[in-house]
Amino acid sequence: MGRYRYSRYIPRPAEDVDLDELIEQLKDLFLQSGFYSQFYPGEDTDPTQQNLMQALAEVLAEDEMLPEEWRDELRRYAENPVNFQPSKEVRELLERLIERLLEEGFLNRMESSPDGSGHGEMTESQDVEARFELTDKSIDFLGYSMLRQLMSAVGRSGFGRHLTNDLSTGVESNAHSRPYEFGDTLNLDVSSTLLRAVRREGLGVPLNLEYSDLMVHQTERRSSCATALMLDCSHSMILYGEDRFTPAKSVALALAHLIRTQYPGDTLEVVLFHDSAERIPLAKLPMVKVGPFHTNTCEGLRLARRLLLDQRKEMRQIVMITDGKPSALTMPDGRIYKNAWGLDPFILEKTYEEVAKCRKSGILINTFMLARDWYLVDFVKKVSQICRGKAYLTTTVNLADYILMDFMSNKSTTVH
Repeated sequence: MGRYRYSRYIPRPAEDVDLDELIEQLKDLFLQSGFYSQFYPGEDTDPTQQNLMQALAEVLAEDEMLPEEWRDELRRYAENPVNFQPSKEVRELLERLIERLLEEGFLNRMESSPDGSGHGEMTESQDVEARFELTDKSIDFLGYSMLRQLMSAVGRSGFGRHLTNDLSTGVESNAHSRPYEFGDTLNLDVSSTLLRAVRREGLGVPLNLEYSDLMVHQTERRSSCATALMLDCSHSMILYGEDRFTPAKSVALALAHLIRTQYPGDTLEVVLFHDSAERIPLAKLPMVKVGPFHTNTCEGLRLARRLLLDQRKEMRQIVMITDGKPSALTMPDGRIYKNAWGLDPFILEKTYEEVAKCRKSGILINTFMLARDWYLVDFVKKVSQICRGKAYLTTTVNLADYILMDFMSNKSTTVH
């Protein structure tokens, strides 16, 4: 009979915390848009160790598995991290959780000097401040979490593929057969082929087949799509008492996860437009904040068009999320012309010209406007008329409904 040795149970609360759930609860820290720091647009976007410990304390203060005195300390530390010093046990708890997040690959540690210069090099200098960023693992997890949440909110539990209005001769048969034409995949409908031969020659052996007897299965044709997601990060996205940029980033992460998991042949580019425009990797999207102040829609469309033309896909589209009028324009010499007062005819003319270039390149533009001012409605209607795209007047509440449903159900092409 085996022997068992019993010892005193020593609780290890830092090891019992579910890191997946913890990352989901910390998403507000990494996805913040600058709404609560509007007057400091130049601050670093990556949280410091103190920021991370404060966020952890705020989350753990609601964990009923921890002792009551610990939760009280965590609550006080979250409210005033500068003046309140928690006990040794609580500080070790927070530091150990940060270590686990690093060890499990949820976070990356960066080192930067106090002025924000120099990322990625480890040093022993006391003037260096550690900052943290999300890894691809965390971004993918957050994308999945947001997609599941957004899709369940609109009553959709499954995803499909991009369907077109055309029938092709593929492998999976779900439509009636038709006569074979040169260039078709030779996916023979054997029964229909033999039946046509019998009708022509009658029953007999051997049965001679002719070219006109060949019948092939038809299937719904799937297409690949290159998408450029244009996010307006001008200052208006956090003004007027509402944070519009954080929901836009959340939808972008959900869309990216949807493309990677359900449409592996698709591509997604992320373009930010403000005073100018820039392409960013998806890994940097969670840490992006608003600013600078103006809206250079024309430059954003120009950059998105160039990125999409590099993609060899059957379909190309731009998904533009904005809440304001075009108020900036990049001149041929590189200077930025700005006019924040009303709709500038010069800026509008150049923006419409870029929209027309997108149409000539076969790029569809779907605009999601987070405002309902009459002059903004006229602007997006004009864009839609030029490129034959769609215009949606939406809010941060139903933005995901429009974008995700449109992406999955309205990808159709016509081939003549």
